[in-house]
Amino acid sequence: MKDNTEEIDRLIKDTLSKEEAAFYDSLEEQNLFDMVFGLFKGKNAWFLIVTNIMTIAFLGLFIYCIVQFFKVESSEELIKWGLGGLISLSSVCMLKVYAWMQMDKNAILREMKRLELQIMSLSGKLAD
Repeated sequence: MKDNTEEIDRLIKDTLSKEEAAFYDSLEEQNLFDMVFGLFKGKNAWFLIVTNIMTIAFLGLFIYCIVQFFKVESSEELIKWGLGGLISLSSVCMLKVYAWMQMDKNAILREMKRLELQIMSLSGKLAD
């Protein structure tokens, strides 16, 4: 399968111009760190920066709530600090799920661009 994929990639690159081939190379599969840092590029980079700041704030609030949870002695305060910790932890989880969904969206868009280039390459071959 690997040889077949490499052969198809070589055929596609042969039919593309130099700029298109360079663009096709930039669409290769990314590792985890490239995907994470890729979130901070584009139109919504400011929003992801804000969500990461909020994630850090909610994590700090969670740690504070847990520390206070173990310091108090009355049941009413235990419930308040435990509920605060639960809400802040669920907020961290939701913000992280949002970031992972954005990484998945970027990967899907990258694959769609690869498919568009492959279709363009095949249509160019058929026209010749």
